[in-house]
Amino acid sequence: MQPCKPEVAQRHSGYLVGGTSPFGTKKRMPVYVEATVLALEKIYINGGRRGYLVSLDPKLLTTLVDAKPVECALPD
Repeated sequence: MQPCKPEVAQRHSGYLVGGTSPFGTKKRMPVYVEATVLALEKIYINGGRRGYLVSLDPKLLTTLVDAKPVECALPD
């Protein structure tokens, strides 16, 4: 599998790489969240531009952007 080129990510999301947010993308795209993140009280996530973070209850990701929980983290 080849890595995604930055211009491809920008074309589909509307955001520069490093400032990509799951909110307000140009095209509807699937969003995935590491399942263990959903157990946290609060997370900080990109709010739509580089250096702009918003805090939220991670469970909101499943309702706001239809994020699908996945298991991709390595065990301790």
